[in-house]
This record gives sequence, C-alpha cells and structure tokens, in this order.
Amino acid sequence: MWTVVYVAQNKEELDKIYKALDDEGILIKTRGIGKSDDKAIYEVLVPQAEVEDASVVLTSIVY
Repeated sequence: MWTVVYVAQNKEELDKIYKALDDEGILIKTRGIGKSDDKAIYEVLVPQAEVEDASVVLTSIVY
C-alpha cells in the first residue's frame, strides 16, 4: 500500500523531494492533485514499509 508522505506546492519542490528520496533508494510515486493559484500541487507517496525512512529523509531536508 502506498502512503502520502509529503505534499509539494510546486514542481521545483517536488523535484527536490523526489531527488532526496531517490538518492536514499526509497521507492517513490507522485501524482498531481490539483491547482492552487495556477500552480500544480503534488502528492509524494512511498510504500508503507518505507514511511519511516522517508520521514527521516524529509525531516533532514525540510527543516
């Protein structure tokens, strides 16, 4: 089962998150979920078994 671990507010943010997770060998899926002020919003999903690992990576790059 895939779990949403992040919601990116634009393509640049999505690319940054995707690269960080991919560099750590975490499987990733993305999907567009709509638009806000003419900018696409994207969900970043990982397999449920990799949620903890993804969380560690995201914490290190987001904060």
